[in-house]
Amino acid sequence: MTKLLQDLCNKEAIFSKFSDSLPANGGNGTYSYSNNSCYQRLFANVEREKIDQEIKEKFEIVKLSSSSPSNTIVLADLGCAAGPNTFGTMQHIVKSMKETFQSLCPISVLPEFQVFFNDQVTNDFNTLFQSLPVERDYFAAGVAGSFHQRLFPRASVQFVHSSYAVHWLSRVPEEIRDERSPAWNKGHIHYLGAAEIVASAYAGQFAKDMGDFLRARAEEMVQGGIMVIITSGNPDGISASHLPSGLLYKVLASTLIDMSKEGLVSEAKVDSFNLPIYITCPSEMRQLIEDDGNFSIERMELTAPTTWLQGAIDTREWINHIRAAMEGIFTQHFGHNLTFIEQLFERVIQKLNHHYEEINSKLHEKVQLFVVLKRL
Repeated sequence: MTKLLQDLCNKEAIFSKFSDSLPANGGNGTYSYSNNSCYQRLFANVEREKIDQEIKEKFEIVKLSSSSPSNTIVLADLGCAAGPNTFGTMQHIVKSMKETFQSLCPISVLPEFQVFFNDQVTNDFNTLFQSLPVERDYFAAGVAGSFHQRLFPRASVQFVHSSYAVHWLSRVPEEIRDERSPAWNKGHIHYLGAAEIVASAYAGQFAKDMGDFLRARAEEMVQGGIMVIITSGNPDGISASHLPSGLLYKVLASTLIDMSKEGLVSEAKVDSFNLPIYITCPSEMRQLIEDDGNFSIERMELTAPTTWLQGAIDTREWINHIRAAMEGIFTQHFGHNLTFIEQLFERVIQKLNHHYEEINSKLHEKVQLFVVLKRL
């Protein structure tokens, strides 16, 4: 085994051992991601016209394809989960690239397209590829591993897409875990609504993770390559506690505390539980990108992800989506006790029903960050 491969294997083994972030529910069951991810798809689809515009104006497809020995455009979707959202997104991006190429070179042979679908090693790639469209305009392959490290050979990727993935931290900050630390987060499961020192610890972990993410992509992407990031966002200068997720985490914490008082789970287990999620803001993200120095910021803006929403959102449906994305984190910490998990999320639904109007009001705010970067 070469030294590079050995190093990558060692890093992946270390990351898998200590990672707190787990993939979404696999399979096709009631609470699977494949059956509970339409919100994520609709949120991301809000940005489709912008992605088309950026491809037409910023992605130099003729130059990038001609510089490839095989006349191939290589794309990667980082944090693809178990499908099917990723397929629709990548098919749309490839279609936009083909149309752009044909408008510029109508008589030239189209480049071929290779799409890599990436997620963590424990992601349900079987379910993902079972739903791979037969009719598609690209070659498909899976790449398992953390996107906080290198995944591809140097200067081999021309386009990177990542939707609702970079807000997942690689791990909960170490000081949050230590009950002797001033940042011990007793009574909370997240930094929202917690002490400032807790929020600072989360921000520090996000900065480290994004630094690792950007450095890895800088190695993998060709000069002039484009990267699109869609993630949860928060306006500058405003606490993320006002977001729907702020209310959700508060209700989750209070529900766990209630269940510990009833003897359904130990207090120590609740006190030691924290969600590895961070919601960034434009100024923070901009600073991290500028500190990295390998990308130009082509576009960065907050948008309202629910412009498609007609009427009110259904609380149970919303929590089913949350459960599909987060259940693995709860079962890893509290154990694979289905009765406990069922009770937890059912109680959360009942509590959130009392905040129905507040939730629907907040869901219409600009809470999605859209970022387009170009490799320098």
